[in-house]
Amino acid sequence: MALDPGKSTELTVAVDESMTADRLGNPGMTVFATPALVRYFEGVAVQLLAPELGPGQSSVGSYLEVRHLAATPVGMKITFRATLTEIDGRRLVFRLEAADERERVGEGVHERFIVDADKFLNRAQAKAHQ
Repeated sequence: MALDPGKSTELTVAVDESMTADRLGNPGMTVFATPALVRYFEGVAVQLLAPELGPGQSSVGSYLEVRHLAATPVGMKITFRATLTEIDGRRLVFRLEAADERERVGEGVHERFIVDADKFLNRAQAKAHQ
């Protein structure tokens, strides 16, 4: 795995109706929703890790701290950035930033763990049979 602190990646999306607070449970608020911010923050961290994982490996989120700083209307683009800040064995920590075409709209910290995908899923499925 060739991961080093400081490595970063970006993801840009255009806000559409499906990403609005109105669609995600806050009627009338037709702006980019906080749950969508969380989705894309996690997604950009996964995007950074994916090419570095070995066969049978995946990553799972374990911690997320988010501040949604400003509203973004439908049609405007938002760029999400994840920067790897810490590696401690299988634990990875990311600094998260989001900006629309005018201003910074979000920031946060995200922690993920690298796992053996089969073992992780088998352990989760075993709960259903207890």
